[in-house]
Amino acid sequence: MILAHGLGGSTDLPIPATYVLIGGAWALSISFAVLIFAWRTPRLDPARHWVVLPRSVSSATDARATRAVVRTLGLILAAYVMLAAFLGPDDAANPLPGVFYVLVWVGVPVLSVFFGPVWRVVSPMRTVHLALCALLRRDRSRGLTRYSQRVGAWPAAAGLFSFVWLELASTDPGSLTAIRAWCVGYAAISCAGGVMFGDTWFERADPFEKFSDTIARMSILARSADRELVLRNPLDGLRSLPVLPGTVAVIAVLLGSTAFDSASQIPVWRNLVDDMSSSPSGGALWRTGGLLLLIGFVGTSFWFASRATGGVDRQQRAKLPGNLAHSLIPIVFGYVVAHYLSYLVEMGQATAILLADPFGHGWNLFGQQNWEVSYVLSENPAIVATIKVLCVLGGHVLGVAAAHDASLRLLPVGHRLTGQLALMVLMVFYTFGGLFLLFGG
Repeated sequence: MILAHGLGGSTDLPIPATYVLIGGAWALSISFAVLIFAWRTPRLDPARHWVVLPRSVSSATDARATRAVVRTLGLILAAYVMLAAFLGPDDAANPLPGVFYVLVWVGVPVLSVFFGPVWRVVSPMRTVHLALCALLRRDRSRGLTRYSQRVGAWPAAAGLFSFVWLELASTDPGSLTAIRAWCVGYAAISCAGGVMFGDTWFERADPFEKFSDTIARMSILARSADRELVLRNPLDGLRSLPVLPGTVAVIAVLLGSTAFDSASQIPVWRNLVDDMSSSPSGGALWRTGGLLLLIGFVGTSFWFASRATGGVDRQQRAKLPGNLAHSLIPIVFGYVVAHYLSYLVEMGQATAILLADPFGHGWNLFGQQNWEVSYVLSENPAIVATIKVLCVLGGHVLGVAAAHDASLRLLPVGHRLTGQLALMVLMVFYTFGGLFLLFGG
């Protein structure tokens, strides 16, 4: 089944899982202690970079022809996949689930951490909107009405939740009918949003673009203030995350849903759902409750921990969760890679093979009939388990560093240490919980 992913369990670790859990919590605590003494002033700056790439690289990347080609290819690929979705085989040989769950949901954020917000460029709905605006000679940045600042990123959070609900809680995540309906609904809402609010809709409300843009804040490749391409410290870009209503909700959905995906594989939970459900819809209801519970816990616990400091007034305290939300981005990315790496590598290969014969006619255009999926990760579960641990711990250490730097910048002098303690304890709990969910089952 296409959703069976997450290779490498507790029995595959080179050391006992209990030691990993305890060691992870200690590693994070020690990292925080080191930061207290070695990192005493704010250091992260989105304007700073390591090196400026040659102007010829920026010119080639920004050329109208280059952008047009990339957008056209993205639109053609989307049309190609949707044709296969409706005209291709109505079984596991259809490439739609692989593209939907693997290449888009996992592949796009991985590309974004290296090349920036790629979905902004390849998004088929942005391309359609751009083409219509050019045809009608309208300003693409303006719609029929203005996008409300109060709405912020809440539509993106809702869109992301609808995606993870389909994947993790619905009665049949692999159903072609359900995925087709989701894609059609996404296209219709995107078109309506573009008409109503212009480009602002895609920037703030498109779930895939918001996911890509959020992860891209720690991209090595970035833009300087004068639009030059630069290479930078991934942590420097985190502060550039826009603080909008719903930003914490977006992060909570991304982190909480991935945690639930791991939790749903634990036998105790699966047995509970099976025992308490007399029908598929009953199981979906239990899974929906579990998904909401974990997402709500991530968002609520972070909200309280961020505000648990003294020395600030009511207005400043209310802004702290949004101003600290960027510190969770490395944790989200680390956990996504830890959880979906084998899924991306192996199911990504299978999806590429299916895309070469999307209608099941036996095409052999690229000699793909002789291709075989390389299960290199499945054959080396100990390596996968080790990578998981490193990704989770690395993401949390970077998150602690980002939170520490932000606290130095945001909190009064007398509360810069004590104001971080609640958030530090929460991140240790996230680390312990994340490792337990990945390996404890």
